[in-house]
Amino acid sequence: MAIVQMQRINICALKKNRKAILERLQELGAMEVDIRLEDEELCEKQDVSSSRSTFERRSQTADQALHILDEYAPEKKGMLDSLAGKPLVDKESLAKAAAQQDNFMQTATKIIMLDKQVAESQAAAQKLENQAETLTPWLGLTVPVNFSGTRSTAFLIGTLPGQQDQQSVLKILADAAPEIEAVNVELISKDKDFTYLAVVCLRQDASKVEEALRTAGFAKPSSAVSKIPAQYKEELLAEMKEAQSKAEELGREIASYAASRQDLELISDYYQTRAEKYRILGELPQTKSTFAVSGYVPAQKAEAIVKELTDRYGAAAEAEEIAEDEEAPVLLHNNRFSESVEGVLASFGLPAKGEIDPTFFTSIFYVFLFGLMLSDAAYGLIVSLVCGIVLLKFPRIEENLRKSIQLFFWCGISTLVWGILFGGYFGDALDVISETFFGHKISIPALWFVPLNEPMRMLLYSMLFGVIHLFTGLALKGYMCIRDHKYMDFICDVVFWYMLLLGLIGILIPSSMFAGIAGKQIVFPAALNAAAKWSAILGAVGIVLFSGRSSKNPALRIALGAYDLYNITGWLSDVLSYSRLLALGLATGVIASVVNQMGSMGGKSIGGVILFIVVFVIGHTFNMAINLLGAYVHTCRLQYVEFFGKFYEGGGQPFQPFKLKTKYVDIKEEK
Repeated sequence: MAIVQMQRINICALKKNRKAILERLQELGAMEVDIRLEDEELCEKQDVSSSRSTFERRSQTADQALHILDEYAPEKKGMLDSLAGKPLVDKESLAKAAAQQDNFMQTATKIIMLDKQVAESQAAAQKLENQAETLTPWLGLTVPVNFSGTRSTAFLIGTLPGQQDQQSVLKILADAAPEIEAVNVELISKDKDFTYLAVVCLRQDASKVEEALRTAGFAKPSSAVSKIPAQYKEELLAEMKEAQSKAEELGREIASYAASRQDLELISDYYQTRAEKYRILGELPQTKSTFAVSGYVPAQKAEAIVKELTDRYGAAAEAEEIAEDEEAPVLLHNNRFSESVEGVLASFGLPAKGEIDPTFFTSIFYVFLFGLMLSDAAYGLIVSLVCGIVLLKFPRIEENLRKSIQLFFWCGISTLVWGILFGGYFGDALDVISETFFGHKISIPALWFVPLNEPMRMLLYSMLFGVIHLFTGLALKGYMCIRDHKYMDFICDVVFWYMLLLGLIGILIPSSMFAGIAGKQIVFPAALNAAAKWSAILGAVGIVLFSGRSSKNPALRIALGAYDLYNITGWLSDVLSYSRLLALGLATGVIASVVNQMGSMGGKSIGGVILFIVVFVIGHTFNMAINLLGAYVHTCRLQYVEFFGKFYEGGGQPFQPFKLKTKYVDIKEEK
């Protein structure tokens, strides 16, 4: 439960050592570069946009080649291989890739060029296929499409809209040009839109015939080729197959470069790290012979970095404390249990300046409440076993994913414990199985109580856990007030609220209303009842008088205090929100019981056993999945809204060090 203390490190060194120092800082990955200059006119910055864009472009080229390889020669990976993390390589491998970068880039360029040729061949094949398809209606034509006739006759080829017959075409000609007698119409084919035909007439009548046909929508073929359609189609299809064969051959050639995949990954990451280095280089203030760099480093690493840069490169380096008006980036450091909820905290917001790291308390309540919502021992055992196996089998799993799986492992353990306390093992599966298939009921009794049988008791405990959760949040607010020497804020904003809330609880518990909910009357001694009453009164008076203490106007001060006192309804709403612990816990048990009852409907028979197994597996898988999601969402909500709302705002910026940012491989760290 700690925010790593940061220091600002300032480095000034000779320009000749600039490359070596930047590369070393990038290898260490412990410094977030943040350069602040009081007078920017005393130095200049180098324009590295061209070099940086070159490295980025080359990295993108390698990425494009890898994407093409994945299409033509995909890697065979198992379903869980993505959990194994990126391949681990040493710096020497990256250096070797840099030495052979020209060869690797030639390979990448060749792959991209071959892919372009594949696309061209496929486009050509598609074009030839389309051309061949347009000839289909003309396959009955025994002369070339552009045949115009003989010396004395004209040959008109084209289409008319709709489905026409020979008589209708002749009628069109007779109506438009009755003087023409020597004409012959041949129908070649029809489809739902057009009639394809050839008309033969005397050459001196050709213009009149064509004009007559055009009045009915006659149109000549768009592609008047000088070959017989059937023969031309065969030629086109042969060319199409040749283009397809060429595309397949080029594809096989691309696939032959599969062995270069690791080389391309290395060179892509190499160029990416170079681009990142040049990004930082472009931000550095420089003079003719020196340069400077500044940024944040964890305090425990600052001295070692300063010493190394001083001894190794003769740099003038120093570490200093963060200024009061300066907000450093946030890096959290927690134990293995608590670090699992850092992702949950980061989703809400990292601690802002002056706030504490609530990860430790969040982790305890998160795991506790998650298990209470799911509350089935069998589900918890499955979740914890699956997550535990994944963590053991894949030790190099990506960091954020590892923390998430680790969180579900602990939540599974919590669910297992709550399931044993409540007697839930796939709901009431043991009862149903033993009674249905063995004739007598066998049960594992709950170590505490069964929420389905005593829902009001579960509701009371849900409220109790909620009050503890909320009071912890208020206590953390009080801790921050004392830490910052804000003693008046501690008394007015924390102590008075504790007095009011504890007093109201003390008044509520002995009441008849609470007795109706709890099922029994609780009697407090008269002195305790009086103490509760006066605690509530004094707390309320203190809130009214001092919550608006920032205002000098007495009337406004009282009004602000009264308004703040109205926030007691917010506390009531927050406490009632914890009824979702009851709702989700009951939902898990009820759905599980329904699944078991549905599965047992087949009775004691072979068919009944098969039905039970199918319904059991599908039903409980669905129930576990949906309630895992529900527990995750609602536990997050209880943290974000109810718990954090009492003391925490967030808004801190994450620590983003200058390091070797790679996409495909991880670089071994130096020991």
